[in-house]
Amino acid sequence: MSQRLESWGRYPQATPAKVTRLTDRHAPLPASDLPLLVFGNGRSYGDVCLNDGGHLLLGRGLDRFIAFDATQGHLRTEAGVLLSEILDHIVPRGWFLPVTPGTRFVTLGGAVANDVHGKNHHRAGSFGHHVRAFELVRSDGSRRVCSPTENPDWFAATLGGLGLTGLITWVEIQLRAIEGPWIQAESRRFANLGEFFALAEASDRAHEFTVAWVDCAATATALGRGILLSGDFAPAAAGQGKWPKAHGLLTVPFTPPLPLINRFSLKAFNTFYARKPEGRFLTHYEPFFYPLDAIGYWNRIYGPKGFLQYQCVLPPEVAESALTELLARIARSGQGSFLAVLKRFGDKPSLGMLSFPRPGVTIALDFPMRGAKTLRLMDELDEVVAEAGGVLYPAKDARMSNRLFKFSFRCYNRILPFIDNIFISDFGKRVNLRVG
Repeated sequence: MSQRLESWGRYPQATPAKVTRLTDRHAPLPASDLPLLVFGNGRSYGDVCLNDGGHLLLGRGLDRFIAFDATQGHLRTEAGVLLSEILDHIVPRGWFLPVTPGTRFVTLGGAVANDVHGKNHHRAGSFGHHVRAFELVRSDGSRRVCSPTENPDWFAATLGGLGLTGLITWVEIQLRAIEGPWIQAESRRFANLGEFFALAEASDRAHEFTVAWVDCAATATALGRGILLSGDFAPAAAGQGKWPKAHGLLTVPFTPPLPLINRFSLKAFNTFYARKPEGRFLTHYEPFFYPLDAIGYWNRIYGPKGFLQYQCVLPPEVAESALTELLARIARSGQGSFLAVLKRFGDKPSLGMLSFPRPGVTIALDFPMRGAKTLRLMDELDEVVAEAGGVLYPAKDARMSNRLFKFSFRCYNRILPFIDNIFISDFGKRVNLRVG
């Protein structure tokens, strides 16, 4: 069966691929004369989940819960279970994910393969720090349980390994205890990047969760202005009454012929957002961690050509100057990002060979795909990141060069012996991350 599957950024444009739905974690991999890749829920922004002309294994069929120790907070499920499904099961029982990305609609296997991070990296590290074990199936039929102590080299290669080491069938994670679903949050404005760094450092010391929004349309003395959001899980007494329903899901019903993000809508949005009130407030965890999940298919607003997300991490010693240059170039281009998310990573070393998080400051930016001028801007941003000694995030990337990848991940050759010779992605082809 052939199907056209897209990444969340919808760029590059999807091409038909042979697909097979996985349903039995005990079964061998399907025989194929085409290169394989597991496709989870399609929430990777770039092409790490695509396999042009190849064979995609649909992982969402591996969606069973296997074991849950409600005393210790140990949860084992198949790799195709969504984080949203896990949360629905564990939050009423007093547990939460130890680390969560900005959407809950990713598979557990995808969270491992991309070693995702969240708003609490300065406290908890990345997702891989809380993975107790997983099973990896190779195309030669071999199976191995991987953990920090059992097959630790395979664990390190697969964690953040972008799905290239084989099929993850199940994952066991350590959860964190909570008293309820409420977050005690605080919102504070900052006028420039200097103020951001001062506020963020203090926030990281005081709070478990910290993230900032930056106005990419601002220039001159307002360059780098934004809002810092911090928070912590509230005690049980903070939230009274019934468990709240999930916040309402609006849906973008169709793809408009042109992007709805333009110079005028961007300026209006940023001006409105910059005026949001400051202060402390109590909120449910869903709008705090997953604000965009409230809008179904929000990626359609970027039009039929999709969008590029650009996420990098910059070393702490040059982060402020490099961010200033990045934002200045974006403002001059007139292609400001609708959503610009800024946060600091802590010093906890990642466990995966190709894991993205490392000490420094990370910024994530969305740009409507407008052809050559958008790609030229990306190249300009690459120059700033490379000069600063920074790194791009493969899970969000759709156009990083082989040269920049090898510059960013200088130990990339460590993973090569662990890559399955039948598994490949469009990203892997582009940066020549394959066996042989």
